[in-house]
Amino acid sequence: MTQRVRIKDIAEKAGVSVGTVDRILHQRPNVSKSAREKVERVLKEINYRPNMYASALAYNKSYTFHLIIPWHEQEAYWEEIEEGAMKACDLRRDFHINVVISYYKRFDAVSFKKTCQEVIENEPNGVILVPSELEITQPFTDELHERNIPFILLDSYIPELSPLSFYGQDSFASGYFAAKMLMLIASKETEIMLMRQTNNGKLSSRQQENREVGFKHFMKEHYPNVTISELILPLEKERDCYDAIMEDFFRSHPQVHHGITMCSRAYIVGEYLLKSHHKDIQIMGYDMVAKNAQCLQEGSISFLIAQHAYMQGFSCVDSLFKSIVLKEELEPINYMPIELLSKENVQFYRRKQL
Repeated sequence: MTQRVRIKDIAEKAGVSVGTVDRILHQRPNVSKSAREKVERVLKEINYRPNMYASALAYNKSYTFHLIIPWHEQEAYWEEIEEGAMKACDLRRDFHINVVISYYKRFDAVSFKKTCQEVIENEPNGVILVPSELEITQPFTDELHERNIPFILLDSYIPELSPLSFYGQDSFASGYFAAKMLMLIASKETEIMLMRQTNNGKLSSRQQENREVGFKHFMKEHYPNVTISELILPLEKERDCYDAIMEDFFRSHPQVHHGITMCSRAYIVGEYLLKSHHKDIQIMGYDMVAKNAQCLQEGSISFLIAQHAYMQGFSCVDSLFKSIVLKEELEPINYMPIELLSKENVQFYRRKQL
């Protein structure tokens, strides 16, 4: 049935009152079994689809979603996540959607648990979560399940947590792709550098760990004789120490002319290379943050892999809206595009795609 269906039309076909149809459509009580069966029979015949958008506007309820992400500095991938989330909130302002951003300290289980507990106490309608380790995150997501609070995972996919949906890259495929692209320009090299920012020896996310797995899988398959030398930049050290660490590394590894990092801070190495005498070295990294783009333009970064952080933040909020307010079904896994940016095409990349 292509024309607009009125409640009055349904009532006439079913032989019941308009009020009865209205109560059934809005799942209200005080409807007899026979009347319900008549109305449901008509709804099935006409393939009725309720206008959830109009209903949600008429209902005039407010919704609060909490976005739980790591505390971060400027020039981080997370800033774009926040911008995308707030844009989605702004576009749905007619539905009284509110997004609250809550932060936790990376590598700090106490901080993560405290932030999650505060979110629970605020009784959100939905949650977007960048997870910590499984054993730390699961008690929180179990409580969300118990309270029937839907949640979406962002950045790192942990299927054991049974989220409503996930937004992020296929980390293994991304790392595999990164290795393939790097070796297009480094195929003659005998040694390459892998920069790792760690805290007590750990990477900041499962996503970065899986990228490294994909990267090393490609290298083992296609370039088994190339040495992968790790440049460790510990987060627990002051940034002032990094230049000395990098100078020592490149002096000790004169065969290194290309490197890669799986995080969004390739510019740490890129900026050092621009002011040092190591002009023949380039690094590859992730994310179109401004400092990375600057190093790409100036030649110390060879390529960047974009993962549409802004789109991820937007899509997470919009998906919670569609699921909770409009009652739509969601795709359980939503992988972001893996795009390669170079000096020649970076100016055409549009960060805000929505």
